[in-house]
Amino acid sequence: MSQKTPFNKGPVSKDDGERPVLELNRFLPYQLNHLAETVSRSFSKIYAEKYGIGIPEWRVIAMLGERGAMTARDISVATSMHKTKVSRAVAALESRDFIMRVKNPEDMREQTLRLTSNGTAVYEDIIPKALAYSDELQNALTSEQKHLLNDVFNRLHQAVRQRDET
Repeated sequence: MSQKTPFNKGPVSKDDGERPVLELNRFLPYQLNHLAETVSRSFSKIYAEKYGIGIPEWRVIAMLGERGAMTARDISVATSMHKTKVSRAVAALESRDFIMRVKNPEDMREQTLRLTSNGTAVYEDIIPKALAYSDELQNALTSEQKHLLNDVFNRLHQAVRQRDET
């Protein structure tokens, strides 16, 4: 007996008038986004209360912790966050002395962002918890499922890139 999952049936059904109806809970883009949002909100409980930062602020800290220094534009591209959301996160983090702006001497309009010592301390405190959280999620999968999930992610990224190129 197979268990009913969202993948057993497509996202489109017919109503009484034979009009196609999108079942949002079975629509792959929605499923991926919903899962990502659910995981992000769950993970945010680890840092939100202690540091008073939200998901966008955490993503900025994580990118700067990983790469050392970046422009807000580069963070926006790397995280797929809208530039306005990045700008607000940067302003909030700067006001809390978690990040600092460094002007580019060759182009005074461009500013590179870096973690301050306070921001580095936050990053270093959260990283072990982030890795443990990721491990906890991955432990719900078998080794084979982990490999399959990575393959699925790679194939979906490739499909989106190919679609966008045409």
